[in-house]
Amino acid sequence: MLKIAYHPIYKHPLPEGHRFPMEKYDLLPKQLLYEGTCTELNFFEPGFPEEKYLTAIHTQEYVSNLKALNLDRRAVRKTGFPLSQELVDREQIIAQGTMTGCEFALKYGIAFNIAGGTHHAYSDHGEAFCLLNDQAIAARFLQSKGLAKQILVVDLDVHQGNGTAEIFEDDPSVFTFSMHGAGNYPFKKETSDLDIAVPDKSGDAVYLAKLKETLPGLIKQVKPDFIFYLSGVDILETDKLGRLSCTVEGCKERDRFALSCFRESGIPVQVSMGGGYSPDIKVIIEAHANTYRLAQELYF
Repeated sequence: MLKIAYHPIYKHPLPEGHRFPMEKYDLLPKQLLYEGTCTELNFFEPGFPEEKYLTAIHTQEYVSNLKALNLDRRAVRKTGFPLSQELVDREQIIAQGTMTGCEFALKYGIAFNIAGGTHHAYSDHGEAFCLLNDQAIAARFLQSKGLAKQILVVDLDVHQGNGTAEIFEDDPSVFTFSMHGAGNYPFKKETSDLDIAVPDKSGDAVYLAKLKETLPGLIKQVKPDFIFYLSGVDILETDKLGRLSCTVEGCKERDRFALSCFRESGIPVQVSMGGGYSPDIKVIIEAHANTYRLAQELYF
């Protein structure tokens, strides 16, 4: 059974005019239920993680200051969010949703988090709508429990996973692969184990060719026993924060190819949703919903 982490706090309200589309976290599960892709049984509500799992990735100082709402003004500005208790609670619950999702993925082959993909969170600070790096936290959680040794992060968000790259830069047990828009934030990029910078304005043909010539061989090379997939839909031409020119169908083909590779390899995968900032919320929901539809089709 496909298991999906969702909590009402995911739709945390932001000040009017904020450019981050929080409503997608409420609308996506409703769409999946309405069309019959999922039922209520597919969803689980995560709680809070133990602090030891957060500090296995993030510094104790950063976690303590974050929980105490004691970040300085500059650090808060870098996150792009106004700091609040509800926001900090939200980030912790997202991390737990990804951790629990890993356990479901080990059982069923795949699991999702409606939120997450917070790959701009560094070990000691947050950036760009990311405070705690959910997939990095979950990767170390798996390793600490003896549930995985070699992990592959497949990050296909339009923005480079700079925080994830920094966190694991000296750790050969976690291979970081980021395929992102060359001209997109972050403008000073970190070094992943493998980075593919896709030229601005690239459409479906260029993007998919690069992915298809890379991913199967990478899985064979790394030989992971667990995969994290960040399935951001900000590769779309309509995205306000992206510079690529992919279509909704091209994004769907990306997910079909990636999920098929994971399925055929027999390696469990946890999927976090990542970015999506098109002006029309219907486009964002359709692109994200395709990932879940494909998971149901390919795995169940």
